[in-house]
Amino acid sequence: MIAFLRTGLVTISLSLCVHTHAQNPLDFGSNILTADPSGHVWPDGKMYLYTSHDQDCQPDFFMKDWHVFSSSDLVKWQDHGAVLSVDQLKWADNFAWAPDAAYKNGKYYFVFPAGTGFKDRKNPEKSTKWMGIGIAESTSPTGPFKDMIGKPLWREPYANDPSMFVDDDGKAYLYFHGKDFDYHVIEMADDMRSTRGDFVKMDMGGYEPKMEGPWIFKRGDIYYFTMPEKNRILSYYTANSPKGPWKYRGVIMEEENGNNHHSIVEYKGQWLLFYHRWLPTPDSDCTTRKKQRHVTAEYLYFNADGTIKPIKRSEAGVGDFPQKIKQNAKKPLTP
Repeated sequence: MIAFLRTGLVTISLSLCVHTHAQNPLDFGSNILTADPSGHVWPDGKMYLYTSHDQDCQPDFFMKDWHVFSSSDLVKWQDHGAVLSVDQLKWADNFAWAPDAAYKNGKYYFVFPAGTGFKDRKNPEKSTKWMGIGIAESTSPTGPFKDMIGKPLWREPYANDPSMFVDDDGKAYLYFHGKDFDYHVIEMADDMRSTRGDFVKMDMGGYEPKMEGPWIFKRGDIYYFTMPEKNRILSYYTANSPKGPWKYRGVIMEEENGNNHHSIVEYKGQWLLFYHRWLPTPDSDCTTRKKQRHVTAEYLYFNADGTIKPIKRSEAGVGDFPQKIKQNAKKPLTP
């Protein structure tokens, strides 16, 4: 009997440890495959993740809708379903790739890339693929979102992976990659239905051309421009202006075995990194993809000079977030 009780206690203890600490990839309560997480904290105080949606065993990135999830503790997540689908668009029918969102004018805005045509990876010259950026609006962070203008914000240049940043003065900036295989920014009009001014190419100090979505945030008076260098190595730059010029600062996360796409956000006094990993698929029938993407999370910390400490991928992730917040609340505030 004693041996049984000890075994039972060990089993219970291990189960609690797994539930509390092993949180990567994030459990959204369903088998949905997610990638390209865009994290935001809205006025209701919850954490929201807007993601793309990979099809099971998809041979390529033929994607049809975007999803949103919310949480108050980063452990239990609510799946709010699809916030928008290419089936609702008049100007695109495919490539529902990495989205972003913003809050302005008392409304929620959802910016997204979508396109038409076909991408021929073996013979790129035969590709007919085109992509543009759309913007949708809702009075709720979980939607439903409605395409505001019924067309992309512009037809040319080719654009993908939008990132929306609203500064302290209320000005909204839309960053994207695609034109010249590098990053650009353009200011949004006050009503968020159109752009204002010219495209500005990011001055990144002469580093390698970039091919994956950017993420911009502000901490104090410093602007941070982060992106997966060559699709995979998560690097960052800083500037004193949302348009740069930018100074290279280093690597946040090394490459693994596929592209990366991320967001960085502060929640309840703790900075967080959301990103996706390519993990082995347990489905033996999935012959087209041996690995698929899953959203994961890690804690992110800054040095005293504002630089970001390198992060290693983990299985633990942010599973102890509720306990960490309680511990942080007991610590004295620092200037």
